[in-house]
Amino acid sequence: MIALASDHTALELKEAIKGLLQEMGLEYKDFGTYTAESCDYPVFGARAARAVARGECDRGIIICGTGVGISLAANKIPGIRCVVCSEPYSAKLSRMHNDSNMLAFGARVIGTEMAKMIARIWLETPFEGGRHQRRVDMLSALERGEEIE
Repeated sequence: MIALASDHTALELKEAIKGLLQEMGLEYKDFGTYTAESCDYPVFGARAARAVARGECDRGIIICGTGVGISLAANKIPGIRCVVCSEPYSAKLSRMHNDSNMLAFGARVIGTEMAKMIARIWLETPFEGGRHQRRVDMLSALERGEEIE
């Protein structure tokens, strides 16, 4: 299950991502917003991130104007590794090397087809583990306030 969320600026792009998920045969849960009325991106980014952190959703895709604000909100939730991507290469490597569990992008930054390409690659790319697991574990240690040096 994929958690989805957006603010008002990205409502249309979120709908396009829903179409991609349906095409890929993936289930999703939409955490809002549901209207074009101005709203606060941290509310919706946090809703989706909490669902991923609790294990209710496997991963999440969140969208705002730039992707930055909503990703910052998501990354405040323990256990979330949200990456902002405007191109497919970073999306792929964020999965392979960082085991990112949330993807953010900006509706004012990229077009619909690029967003769908980024999302598809991110969803289809597995985590490599191995030497990268040690680094992901270090990120988790930092999140817990531990020293890593």
